Amino acid sequence: MTVVHGGEVVERALAASRADEAIVIVTDAAEASLRWAGNSMTTNGSSVSREWSVVSILREGPNSARVGTVRSTSVEEGDIESVVRASEQAARSATPARDAMPLLDPAAAGTHLDPDWAAAPADTGIEVFTGLARDLSAGFDGADRLYGFAYHQLHTTWLGTSTGIRRRWTQPTGSVEINGKRGEGADVASAWVGTGTLDFTDVRTPALLAELTRRLDWSKRRVALPAGRYETLLPPSAVADLLIYLVWEMQGRGANEGHTAFSRAGGTRVGERLTDLPLTLYSDPNAAGLEYLPFVATAASSETQSVFDNGLPAQRVDWVREGTIENLVYPRATAAEFDAPVTVPGDNLLMTGGSGATLEEMIARTERGLLLTCLWYIREVDAATLLLTGLTRDGVYLVENGEVTATVNNFRFNESPLDLLRRVSEAGATGITLPREWKDYFTRTAMPPLRIPDFHMSSVSQAT
Repeated sequence: MTVVHGGEVVERALAASRADEAIVIVTDAAEASLRWAGNSMTTNGSSVSREWSVVSILREGPNSARVGTVRSTSVEEGDIESVVRASEQAARSATPARDAMPLLDPAAAGTHLDPDWAAAPADTGIEVFTGLARDLSAGFDGADRLYGFAYHQLHTTWLGTSTGIRRRWTQPTGSVEINGKRGEGADVASAWVGTGTLDFTDVRTPALLAELTRRLDWSKRRVALPAGRYETLLPPSAVADLLIYLVWEMQGRGANEGHTAFSRAGGTRVGERLTDLPLTLYSDPNAAGLEYLPFVATAASSETQSVFDNGLPAQRVDWVREGTIENLVYPRATAAEFDAPVTVPGDNLLMTGGSGATLEEMIARTERGLLLTCLWYIREVDAATLLLTGLTRDGVYLVENGEVTATVNNFRFNESPLDLLRRVSEAGATGITLPREWKDYFTRTAMPPLRIPDFHMSSVSQAT
């Protein structure tokens, strides 16, 4: 069986189309993974796969159309035409698209043909973990039990439209997480460290293991604390998980229609000041080490993206600028409806504007408070206020007189990231971090640690 190059699939599908307009998106994925448990390697493997979509558009006017999309994982050359025909049939039976707009032409998309259009898709394999496995073996010789997972993905995407757009992008994504356990039964202590990476050449495993040991050492003394409001230091990973949820909810339509936390009477909360700290929360496809797909490539419309916007360039967007809400997400049709700027959602998230202090320096300035490690099982409680609930995990530590003195029990929390930005009293130095909760969906983040004077621990949790 001969596998047709992704760019060639695009060309053949577009040539076979009988629809008024068509869009074809092909993504080839190469993935490798490594697992370990109880101080020994358990599994590893690699795989390649393909997913591709044909979007057929039947026009009823410049801003009126029916859309049909069919996805396939086939790599058989003979299946191309049948997928195109199925997409056309789906369009004939579809209801009119609310987001119908003219497709972009190459000039609007900024390119006609990417220079690497015909290049082979990127590949990876378990050899990418050679240095990680070597360095982990030293940790396996210790008394603490180590568990963890590492993965590396390379997604090569080709986008083509009947209006002449041809775009290609290779997205690297990788991460490593290490969980350490010490003790047995009710006395077990657990700690977590993790980092994101593009290619694993920058993963400093000895430093991760040293940090894991430090956190487990903090657990020699244990203190039980009740629920309540505590001065709390949120490390960058926890900050990322909370603010990712915030930007996921920054949908222009929902805000204008009055059913999100970004709604206000007669409009949206764009322009509202959240904090006097000069904090800027933004997405940027060109952020060093956090680059992402620099154009829209979607086979289905949603509140944040439209198939009619395929090829639209992604640019830096400030969601919060120096403490003030600056932008919401608007596909072109929604932007036209509400007289708002077209804004493409981002696939990374960064916050700047802190003091430059390290987390250790912030600990040293804490008289009494809590230091979290990470959050998990985050769920929305109230969409109108963006109130979230979730659990702390793998280490909550007591800080007294500028030093970490003990580990404490885990908690359930109830907080809104919007309210946290209003109440934050200190932000530290921004650094690339790995979200714990949303890592499988959103990996590329850079955040500062935050000091919250009254973080709400709503109840005690038995989670470890």
